[in-house]
Amino acid sequence: MKNLKYIFITFIASLVAISCSNFEDINTNPDTSTVVAPDMLATQVLKNTFTMNGGGAFDFVAENLFNKHVAALDPSIPSSNQYYYVNFGSFSNYSMLTDLNFMTQFAEGNQAEPSYKGLALYLKAYYGFTATLAMGDVPYYEAGMADEDITRPVYDAQADVIAQILTDLEEAEAYFAEGINFSGDIMFDGDATKWQKLCNAMQLKVIQTISKKATTDQKTRFASIVNTNNLLEGNEDNFKLVYTEIANANHQFYNGENLRINTAISKLTADFLKTNKDRRLFYFAEPAPKLVADGKSASDFDAYEGALTSIDPTTLAFNKDNGDYSFLNSRYVDFMDGEPLLRFTYAEQCFIIAEAIEEGWVTGNAQDYYENGVKAMLEYYMELPNTAGYVHDMAIDQDYIDNYFTDEAAYATAGTKNDRLEQILTQRWLIDFFQGNGGNYPQFLRTGYPEYPLDPSTSMNPDDTSVYPKRWKYPTSEQTTNPENYQKAIDEQYDGYDGINKTPWYLQD
Repeated sequence: MKNLKYIFITFIASLVAISCSNFEDINTNPDTSTVVAPDMLATQVLKNTFTMNGGGAFDFVAENLFNKHVAALDPSIPSSNQYYYVNFGSFSNYSMLTDLNFMTQFAEGNQAEPSYKGLALYLKAYYGFTATLAMGDVPYYEAGMADEDITRPVYDAQADVIAQILTDLEEAEAYFAEGINFSGDIMFDGDATKWQKLCNAMQLKVIQTISKKATTDQKTRFASIVNTNNLLEGNEDNFKLVYTEIANANHQFYNGENLRINTAISKLTADFLKTNKDRRLFYFAEPAPKLVADGKSASDFDAYEGALTSIDPTTLAFNKDNGDYSFLNSRYVDFMDGEPLLRFTYAEQCFIIAEAIEEGWVTGNAQDYYENGVKAMLEYYMELPNTAGYVHDMAIDQDYIDNYFTDEAAYATAGTKNDRLEQILTQRWLIDFFQGNGGNYPQFLRTGYPEYPLDPSTSMNPDDTSVYPKRWKYPTSEQTTNPENYQKAIDEQYDGYDGINKTPWYLQD
C-alpha cells in the first residue's frame, strides 16, 4: 500500500497556485476553455483506481502473494507479502476525491449529471471501505475537503464510516436510477443500469464484511436488497477492467516469463482444485516438471503440485530447482490483452447471498446460489479468450460444468453449516486467483476460511509471528500532517499503539 499523499499534494498544489497566480493572469489564453469535460475526469479516476499501481509484473506478483493463491520461489525476490509482513496503509486514493468533485461540478447541466454524481459517491464509498478495512478508523466525512480548508480531517469511527458508506452507496444507486448512460466509463462502458446494480451488490458486501457487528437494521436492509433483486444477473454484469493490446493498457504480467518460472500455484489452491476435480487447475498452472518426467500426463490432476507458502524461501527455491512445483500457466505472460481484472463479480454476489442464507439473514436456497456462483466462474473461464492450446487438453465445456457437482464438489447438504461455509468461502476466494488484489483477506480474517498457512518460524509479522496480522498501520505522514487526529485514533482504538495485530472494530466479537 502507498503512503498518504492527499494532504501533502494539497499543500504543494496551494503553494504552486500562489506562486504562479501572476504568471497565470498574464499568460491565460482567453480562447482556451478552463473547464475539463467530466468524461475525461471519469476516465482518469477510474484508470487510477482500478489499474494496478507500481512496477509492472514484479509488483503484480507481490500483490498476489498475500492471499496465498501463489508462491514466490526465488529467494532473491523479496516476498514479504507471502510471510505476513505488514507495514503501512494508504490514503492515496483520497487524492482523487478532488477530481471527483470537479467531475460533478463540470457535469452540471449535463443530461448525465446524475450518473456522474452516482459515480463520485460510489468511488468515495469504495475508497473509504478499502481504507477502513485496512486500518480501522479513518477520515471519511471530511475526506476530500481541502478546498474548504480542511487539511487535517477528523478520523471517523469505523462503525460510522461503514454507516456512511452504506448511505452513500444507496444514494449513488438512486442517482444511477435517475441518470442515463454516460461517457468516460472504462469499466461498464457508461451503462448506468449496471452501475445501479453494482451499488446494490456492494451494499451486500459491506454489510456481510461487518457480520460480527451488523445491526438488525443492517441485516434487514441486506434481506430487502436481495428480495428486491436489482442485482448483478450474470457474468455480463461483472465489474472488471479489460486489458487491450494498446501500449500502456496491456496486462502487467505480459512478457513476465522470468517471474512466471519463479512463481508457483500455491498448495492451498492446487489441493482444493485437485480434490474437487476442478479444471481451473489447468487454466492456472503448468504440470510439475518432476511429475511429468515421472510419467504423469499434463492432463492428469496428479501431475500438478502446489508450493506451501509458509516454507522458507531457500527450501522453496531448492524444491523448484528439483522440479517439484507447478509454475503459473504460460498464458499469463503470452498475451498483451491478458485476463481481465475482476473487481466484483456475479459469482461473488452469489456466494455472499449463499453465506447469508446459511446464517439466517435471508430466506432462500443456499445450494442454488452456491452452484450458480461456481457455474458462473466456470463459464467465465470457458469463455475466456487466449486459452486455446494452453489448458492441457482439459478445457472447461458445458458438459463438464453440468456434471461438476459430484463427489467432493457437491454442496455439503448433509454436512455441518461450517462445512458449507468453508465451501462457499473457498470458492469465493478462488475468484481472486492471480487478480492482483488482496481483497479477500478481510473475509479470511472474518471467517477463517480458507485457512491460510502460517508457520511462526517463517512468519515476518514483526510483533508476533504466531498470529495473522489484522490491519495495516497508518501512514507515517499522518504523524506530522495530521498528528492530533492520528494520535486520537490510535488511543481510542488500539491503546495508543499503532500495531498490526490490533483488532479493528469490525473483527471484534
